[in-house]
Amino acid sequence: MLQINNLKLNLEGLPEQEMARLRDKTAKVLRLPVRQTESLAIVKKSVDARDKDRVFLVYSVRLRLPPAMESKIISRKIKDVAVVPAEGEGALPGKLEKSRAGCEGPEKSQFRPVVVGSGPAGMFAALALAEAGWRPIVLERGRAVAQRVQDVAKFWEQGTLDPESNVQFGEGGAGTFSDGKLTTGIKDSRCQRVLQAFADAGAPPEILYQAKPHIGTDQLRRAVTNLRKAIEALGGEYRFGHKMTGIHSDAGRLSGLRVERAAGDAYDLPVRQLILAVGHSARDTFAMLAAAGIPMEAKAFSIGVRIEHPQRLIDERQYGRFAGHPALGAADYKLAIHLPGGRSVYTFCMCPGGQVVAAASEAEGVVTNGMSYYDRDGGNANSALLVGVTPEDFPSKGPLAGVEFQRMYERKAFELAGKTYRAPAQKTGDFLEGRIGKDLGPWTTTYEPGVEPADLRGCLPEFAVEALREALPLLDRKLKGFAHPDGIMTGVETRSSSPVRILRDGTFQSALLGLYPCGEGAGYAGGIMSAATDGLRCAEALMACEDV
Repeated sequence: MLQINNLKLNLEGLPEQEMARLRDKTAKVLRLPVRQTESLAIVKKSVDARDKDRVFLVYSVRLRLPPAMESKIISRKIKDVAVVPAEGEGALPGKLEKSRAGCEGPEKSQFRPVVVGSGPAGMFAALALAEAGWRPIVLERGRAVAQRVQDVAKFWEQGTLDPESNVQFGEGGAGTFSDGKLTTGIKDSRCQRVLQAFADAGAPPEILYQAKPHIGTDQLRRAVTNLRKAIEALGGEYRFGHKMTGIHSDAGRLSGLRVERAAGDAYDLPVRQLILAVGHSARDTFAMLAAAGIPMEAKAFSIGVRIEHPQRLIDERQYGRFAGHPALGAADYKLAIHLPGGRSVYTFCMCPGGQVVAAASEAEGVVTNGMSYYDRDGGNANSALLVGVTPEDFPSKGPLAGVEFQRMYERKAFELAGKTYRAPAQKTGDFLEGRIGKDLGPWTTTYEPGVEPADLRGCLPEFAVEALREALPLLDRKLKGFAHPDGIMTGVETRSSSPVRILRDGTFQSALLGLYPCGEGAGYAGGIMSAATDGLRCAEALMACEDV
């Protein structure tokens, strides 16, 4: 099989004639009859918009031909494209350290493995375990997607927060209410496994080859539900409304959990192998683990705001005269600047055609996040605009100091906007000039349950305010209009990553034998894809653990 890289198509006739034009292009490049390109398949697709007057879609495709013909084509020099043998998927990378004593396989142990949390890390850990016949039990403090969507809608519409079923807690984790980005900087063949699993569960098949794949919150909800059903069909068990509130040990190894049901009663669950995949907002769980002596440390994260612009502005800046072309969709961006004083300011979780959402999980706190549907057809673009925070910035010390730092500014935002879960907001121009406008100008915000004009200095640390003011004009040089005075900044964004790291060794276990800290909440991931792959790694480590 051949792989042909760097095939370019202009936007004429796209997207309706995409495959026909690709076959024609491939046939022309390889000097073949078009009829011999019927097996053509896209393996990667991206946009080249460096020249706003000449925007292209760039493809890598695979094509199967008779072996003798493939060898002949590979030997040619073909201008502007690369033709190489297609590589196989290959084996999963990496080797685990030698497992520690006391680990048991399914045929040896009377206890089923338990996964706490059903976000990407927990979900894919459970899937790997179920596929191998380990019949995991998944404990999820929140509710299943269908009920969770109703709970979140009630919060956004009425300001009634359910602390156990919200944007942070429930089936699918925080990523369920996001843009569903599957981009990542990690190099791991498990990524393809994650993409394939999502596609098999009903996510759009284009995620298998898009350079920047995303599912969207609407498609992700369906995929998450179908993945759960697949796990259950393989012998796994989900327990919604079951929250881990205690951990038991015996002679240095995990022996059980204390679990509270939503109904208010509790039970003890004997456990010897636990994948701990709680999200970055499980603050009560962090506190319980710290009290139980599980080693953890405070870690760096970020704080800032959501910034909104009309999507048409971003499209025009990124695609020029091709803005709005159906083959391109809504444009995105990714910006970063390292300031002379040492702070970094960057955009994160950019949501084209999306909305800013209320993402609190605790009473009397305001937290913002971003979300898009698969079609990304909303009128606004939004992104987190964040400043790096280190443990040296925390007013207190200890493993939970970052949690308290987050909580302090979330409560300030709650008070600043009137204690109703409305969010404080300010025009970018007013923020830069240090004034409070009476209104938010001609552009609108998408945040529900609404915003209050305010001085964002009241809900951000001084160093963050200074860094944002210094960075905005510099970021505007990278993307003209980013610091437009009518842009709307909404506070406060604190949940970009976990404020703690639960320590683990080369076998992926905590100092407590049998406990596998996993995913974003444990401090080992930063997004859906990296969390999912960490879930797979932890499941592999658990299953590889043998008596020695």
